[in-house]
Amino acid sequence: MSDPTILASAHCDDADCLTSADEPLAGLQRRCGGEIPGTVAIPALLEVVRKARVYGLKLARTIKATDGQDAITAWVEVTPGEPGQGCQIVLRSWQAAPLPPEDLQVVAERRAAIDRAVAELVARLDGQQAILSVDASAPDLADVAAAMRAGTGRPWTDFVTIAGSAHRQPLHWRLLDGAVVELPGSERTWRASLFPQEQPGGDPLGFELCLTAEQPLAAAPRQSAVLPANVMPQNGPGLVGRDIAPVLRQPIARIIANAETIRTRLAGPLADEYSQYAADIAAAGQHLLALVEDLADLEVVESEDFNTAPDRIDLADVARRAAGILAVRAQERGITIDAPRLGEHLPAIAEFRRVLQVLLNLVGNAIRYSPDNSQIWIRLEDAGARARLIVADQGPGLDADQQARVFEKFERLGRSDEGGSGLGLYISRRLARAMGGDLGVESAPGQGARFILEVPADLLAQAPTTGHDAATENGPAGG
Repeated sequence: MSDPTILASAHCDDADCLTSADEPLAGLQRRCGGEIPGTVAIPALLEVVRKARVYGLKLARTIKATDGQDAITAWVEVTPGEPGQGCQIVLRSWQAAPLPPEDLQVVAERRAAIDRAVAELVARLDGQQAILSVDASAPDLADVAAAMRAGTGRPWTDFVTIAGSAHRQPLHWRLLDGAVVELPGSERTWRASLFPQEQPGGDPLGFELCLTAEQPLAAAPRQSAVLPANVMPQNGPGLVGRDIAPVLRQPIARIIANAETIRTRLAGPLADEYSQYAADIAAAGQHLLALVEDLADLEVVESEDFNTAPDRIDLADVARRAAGILAVRAQERGITIDAPRLGEHLPAIAEFRRVLQVLLNLVGNAIRYSPDNSQIWIRLEDAGARARLIVADQGPGLDADQQARVFEKFERLGRSDEGGSGLGLYISRRLARAMGGDLGVESAPGQGARFILEVPADLLAQAPTTGHDAATENGPAGG
């Protein structure tokens, strides 16, 4: 090179393909997963090359990259040629410094967020790894999901085959976290991730189980139904839950996972503004996925043949489980969930999974609307033939008009944020009434809200010992 300040030169064509490169650019290109010739694999350099080519201007700037071991800072100059001649790249400075060791906790949190986003089966487990609820999105999981729902209360390991293990009983959760499993009815290989709901100084209260496939489900050929002329297809029972939701869940989950990978810079250094863009994409994806799930639930509860599977349950136990599941979300904002104590009981006749679904919605809403560092109460009340479960918060409360509209379909009470679809309370009330109960609210502006779930009491069970009476508790009056 005639210019001693030039450390390396490279050339790329009009398709952003690096056709030649000197070291150290050539080595960085390969360590970033690219080839020569091949598309520029260094993200920051690719951005400069594209801008120079599009605007037809020479650009010079500092770029940052990482090859997995070192953080690299370099000064590059990109000069576009005539149409068809590509761009000439000149490297004038190069600094490499070892990457600092990553915080293992931060890495684990990132991986957990990705696992949750791409999981195709999610189950809630109790402290002994017994199944509480199951949600599956892939067609090849229909059989195992149905078996798990029918086997509520049994260990999740009863329904899978763990590679390299003949044990049927649950192993310690740390041994199962990351285990490769096989599922009946699915030809894919799955990886299990277990996220404990920790309590200080004690064993986990429960777990979130996520099963993630090592490969995507092969797309089955779809046949288009032939409809008579001038006849529009109708949204018959099962359209969303059977046809639409399974198709949408996986691609939306992949979008969320990819956006989280970009946002957390797992794929390499990134400018803050692009990380924020990725965060916005992930949040929008989460909102869309929640809407799909809500629409599927809406379709179920509005179908003519919908019914529940009543059983003898303990509302105090359901309340404690819901509080444990949502404890981490509440702790992030300094919110305390005051749930029924161990030893409190309130027998009822209802479907455990549906009561838990309603309660998760009520407590989740309370967390969303409550101020930071506030408190949420979950209280029990024996009302003779009815068993009541009350969720009270210290949020802004509801006026009379809002109370009349809060259970309506798609009602979001004027919220402009991206949280919620406006279907949760509507679905929850439908579920409560399908179980022979009801769901109501008592509130006043500035006095928080008290959502009251009623289900038939188990009059044959022993009289409950609640230890707390909602009417005398020092929580918010609400009404």
